[in-house]
Amino acid sequence: MDRREIEPELLERWALHYLGRYASSAENLRRVLERRVRRHSPEAERATATLIEELVTRYREAGLLDDAAYAAGRVQSLHRRGESLRAIQARLAAKGVAAGNIADALSDLRAAVDPDLAAACAFARRRRLGPYRRSADADHTRELSAFARAGFSRRVAEAVLACADIEAAEALNREGLD
Repeated sequence: MDRREIEPELLERWALHYLGRYASSAENLRRVLERRVRRHSPEAERATATLIEELVTRYREAGLLDDAAYAAGRVQSLHRRGESLRAIQARLAAKGVAAGNIADALSDLRAAVDPDLAAACAFARRRRLGPYRRSADADHTRELSAFARAGFSRRVAEAVLACADIEAAEALNREGLD
């Protein structure tokens, strides 16, 4: 492996390539670049820390990195996919998004009837649980466990699993619990 010195231009190429493929928070891009430097040239890790910080700051100022927009987009995407609010919050925190940005993005979602219930219905559809299952015989405990691992409350999981058919699940989604 080539152990040449890491120039700012190389860091820039790595960062732009990554941002060209993936949406990212500022902290996540910092971690990606640090990992890349560590793999490329471990002895250059300390010397490139300030270069990475300057690059991230410059990208924030230029608008290439916007944690609030990233959080809002990921919240919508993950919610449509059937992720619980807790799971969404944990994923964004793992990507280094500030708690304030997470709260703002989730508050937009909470304007809906019941976002966790809508996500639970999407989760059940994707995993073919409850009214979306193919066969009539199912292990209720196993299905409840799947909802629990996904971060849904027992109340929401029981409501979705209690639906007799797909139309009932869609009505529950529209009307909400209670």
